[in-house]
Amino acid sequence: MSAIQVLHQERIPDTGFLAVPGRLDFNQLLHLEKQFQDRKITYLIEENDHHDPALRNHMEKSGSGAMFSLSDKNPAGAGKEFSNFLNDGGILLFVPGRAAALPATPIRIPSSHLSILTAFDLPLLPIAIDCPRESCLGIEKINSLPVAVIAYGQQVAAADTSVASLQAHMLDAFEKAYSSRTILKGSLATALLLGLKDNPNDRLVDGSDDMVLPFSKILPVAIALSKHIREETDKQRVAIVLPPGKGGLIANLAVLFAGKVPVNLNFTASHNAIRSSIRQADVDRFITADPFVRKVSSFPWPPNRDLIFIERTMPELKKSIVKWAFLTKLLPASVIAAILGLNKRRDSDEAVLLFTSGSSGEPKGVPLSHRNVLANVTQFASRLNIGSESSILGCLPLFHSFGCTATLWYPVIEGINLITYPSPLETKRLAELISLHQVNVLLSTPTFLRGYMKRIDPAQLESLNLVVTGAEKLPLNLADAFEEKFGVRPMEGYGLTETSPATNVNMPDPAEETDTHLLPARSNGTVGQLLPGIAIRLIDATTEKSVPLDKPGIIILKGANIFPGYLRNEKRTKEVLSDDGWFRTGDVGFLDADGFLHIQGRISRFSKIAGEMVPHETIEAAINQVLGLDSETERKVAIVGMPDEKKGEAIVLLSTIAGQALEQECIDLRYKLLDHGLTSFWCPKLIIPIEEIPLLASGKLDIKACQQLAHN
Repeated sequence: MSAIQVLHQERIPDTGFLAVPGRLDFNQLLHLEKQFQDRKITYLIEENDHHDPALRNHMEKSGSGAMFSLSDKNPAGAGKEFSNFLNDGGILLFVPGRAAALPATPIRIPSSHLSILTAFDLPLLPIAIDCPRESCLGIEKINSLPVAVIAYGQQVAAADTSVASLQAHMLDAFEKAYSSRTILKGSLATALLLGLKDNPNDRLVDGSDDMVLPFSKILPVAIALSKHIREETDKQRVAIVLPPGKGGLIANLAVLFAGKVPVNLNFTASHNAIRSSIRQADVDRFITADPFVRKVSSFPWPPNRDLIFIERTMPELKKSIVKWAFLTKLLPASVIAAILGLNKRRDSDEAVLLFTSGSSGEPKGVPLSHRNVLANVTQFASRLNIGSESSILGCLPLFHSFGCTATLWYPVIEGINLITYPSPLETKRLAELISLHQVNVLLSTPTFLRGYMKRIDPAQLESLNLVVTGAEKLPLNLADAFEEKFGVRPMEGYGLTETSPATNVNMPDPAEETDTHLLPARSNGTVGQLLPGIAIRLIDATTEKSVPLDKPGIIILKGANIFPGYLRNEKRTKEVLSDDGWFRTGDVGFLDADGFLHIQGRISRFSKIAGEMVPHETIEAAINQVLGLDSETERKVAIVGMPDEKKGEAIVLLSTIAGQALEQECIDLRYKLLDHGLTSFWCPKLIIPIEEIPLLASGKLDIKACQQLAHN
């Protein structure tokens, strides 16, 4: 394999242009010069930037260079002078200075530099450079990976240059480079096998009974169970009804090792939603456990003949487990994979089946391919970048996409100790586990974080150095309060079931280095920067026309982690997924100059009033503020839209704190919100008192239930 691969070389224009690579070292520079052949190259640098010695010496020896300054008050004028370098097909090549950034950061250039570069009014050629060896999984053979993948973006015309347009084209090119990674063509089952085999001493600790299982013992048990599953059913999918723990992990591994697709069912959903999921998945076997059947007796359990009780089955497989314990120690992973036939299903084949929460309707089946899951594990791992001695808490439901990828596949593949517990709500026990096993990483939701605020001693969470939240918006006052109490700030992320799920996350800033630009990795109030390998576009929610990344619009994403379409639902698939793989998220937001995504809310959580899109979450935040509500402990308000003859929709407030004089309360609240800066038609027209704000098991607002309450 070539040390440096090149994609879309045909995009190099014949006419002159300003080349802007996302990063550039000495060897990459030499490779670009070969690509540009005999054309005249002029190096462009910012006067105060620092470069590695080899790079600087090479530029100085060429004798052809130009400088610009961040303090330049007339960049367009400087651009006119620089345009001379583009005559006769000449290339002005910007060489970024040294920067401290997270691995696989697509654009290692400060936004201040991007503003100047795009103000020169010169035609731009974005060049994305991915270095797979810097952000690969532990199971990958690093020497077999390319040192770099160079992907040329689409040229940006001089009249269209802006930070937003450069970002869009650079991220698009980086997506092409990242999506070419070899591991994405592989098998999730094989990756899990390698993770278990390569990290035999890493362990799972089941907090429900304190059992400790090293990966070396989990592997033979999962393989033995996989053989049993093959004998039990000819169906392609197998349902799993288990919480996080040894049973849930082994069941999921076994189904994949059997060459089948695990379907973790949401046992907290309504009976209709569960039956719909079972029908759509077309399953006839359900892996569960006796204690869990008794605990969740309200679940619409199928007949006993369809249930595989994991604790009953294991004693029957004792001989098989002993055999595989011997073979897994003796044989290399490649031979075991061949025996099990793991590589028969790979790449774009279905790996797992999840269902959406059904927060706004019937749950939709979301098949994720091997490529999707491996991509998201790789993307997520590049951001967490935690050592093999670290421990992660796994308490999110396995039917929750974040729980499945981040606390099931990721720790097994990367060889990270996994401490599990069946419920994210029992924070007292979770804090004990964090303290006892010195857990470093907590993945949660804002709803579940509130439980830690109420009754947990800060000393119990001292080992945590990273807390990441998803599924719902993280209120700033909750983040502030959690940081003040526990000394670690929660980092907000974002994703959807259809994106496997993570697409964005805030991270602690990288360590500062001398003579190096520090590129921020977190920004309060945002969901963070895009994970590597994800491109983004925005469209206007009203006109459906494309808008720049720095203007609010419906978020559309592309990447190897994007699902291939809903299960047997072509109509809905066409509504959200284009033929070339762009996924319409249904969320509205924009990207700032530093690449942080600001989410304004789901399109389903907007009301169109007098032709204007009104975000419900913005109104909720304003109400919490003007009423001084403590959203650190629980959600007390929710906004819904109701039909209105005059303006199309009206804003309605569901509240757990409403008193008897609702009409007067509504008037008082209106005046407070007007003083806060909200316009009149953003103010609630009606207050409906309720006992509790409906939430899903993930902690997300149950939109469907809220709408039902408003209409009753």
